[in-house]
Amino acid sequence: MSALSLRSRRVVTPDGVRPASVVVADGVITRVTGWGDAPADVVDVGDDVVMPGLVDTHVHVNEPGRTEWEGFATATRAAAAGGVTTILDMPLNAVPATTTAAALQIKREAARGRSLVRVEYIGGVVPGNATELPALAAAGVRAFKCFLSPSGVDEFGHVTEADLREAFPVLQSLGLPLMVHAEDPACLLDAPAGGSRRYLDWLGSRPAQAERSAIAMLVRLMEEWPTPVHVVHVSSAGSLGIVSDAKARGLPLTVETCPHYLTFAAEEIPDGATEYKCAPPIRRTTERDALWDALLDGEIDLVASDHSPCPPAMKGDRGDFFAAWGGIASLQLGLSAVWTGARARGAGPERVAEWMSAAPARLAGLDDRRGRIAEGYDADLVVWDPEASFVVNPRVLLHRHPVTPYAGRELYGVVRHTFVAGRRVFPLTV
Repeated sequence: MSALSLRSRRVVTPDGVRPASVVVADGVITRVTGWGDAPADVVDVGDDVVMPGLVDTHVHVNEPGRTEWEGFATATRAAAAGGVTTILDMPLNAVPATTTAAALQIKREAARGRSLVRVEYIGGVVPGNATELPALAAAGVRAFKCFLSPSGVDEFGHVTEADLREAFPVLQSLGLPLMVHAEDPACLLDAPAGGSRRYLDWLGSRPAQAERSAIAMLVRLMEEWPTPVHVVHVSSAGSLGIVSDAKARGLPLTVETCPHYLTFAAEEIPDGATEYKCAPPIRRTTERDALWDALLDGEIDLVASDHSPCPPAMKGDRGDFFAAWGGIASLQLGLSAVWTGARARGAGPERVAEWMSAAPARLAGLDDRRGRIAEGYDADLVVWDPEASFVVNPRVLLHRHPVTPYAGRELYGVVRHTFVAGRRVFPLTV
């Protein structure tokens, strides 16, 4: 579709939510005009919200090498159904891992012709590859990613402070953000003999102190090399005092949390329910509520999915939290999950647009083209009904494997249409 005009009583613009018409030509927004000033062929979506398409900066696609876990075709199909118009693919779980420019090219070839939405890439920082980082940056990665604790796959080793002391000067010269899985391995506990089906055993093995300790180390490094650092999937508001202090001193530190930390609570997770397993773990109700307070207060910068699927058998058919793969697949549900919590706390769609569209676009260096409904921006749009609700049925999820802790949960916010460059990618017409 080379031309498109949408009209709604609720368009999320940089000036707030207002009646407006959005006019698109050649994949770009050419005008945002008054509701009554639309072209004759306008599509009127009534009171549905028209919002910038979501930019999800934390997605594990896993292709090539582990396409049986997830792939570009299935991941981007689910993304489109969830209103996500750009994903940033994480560098691990694929084989080869994206730790060299050559591996990045292999990844791009795997995505070619298979993606319904826009795909950007993240390069990996692993022990010994500091010299590879400039070539990855030159090849177009939008950020880098490292783990401070074991990643779960052999191809992507976790880094120590000594490794980061090699990488930080290089990263500072490149100016791209380093995304960090921030858990200090010295604070993590070993699995009990024979594993455990008790969720509280898993929770206790990865205390919030591991997150605080890791973030404190990152801040020390940033004081020497003030390169942008982004802490992924913050699970505990107890870590945010360190973050706020670093920001107040001018250090370029940002943080995200994820829909599952804002939705679930440890007290609600049954023993053996390994579909809830992730790392860091989902914490107690008090932590969930504190994360919401921090998000609403602006202490947390954005929300990203950390979409991390695997084959169902790896998720733990025996219910052992220590043997199961840690990851929650939520590309299709992130907007609805976050909106459900936001509306219950009196927040409007403009806040969701900031957390899930504008702020992630800034992190990825895409904010000159995406994350806003404004003239000259890419026509990446989602149309959704904030009053409508649905009960999550795994059988209608479009990512490769439908295992989800959201099954049976009522969520608000139904995606009606998703457009990338003015072309509708959800629902697809036959």
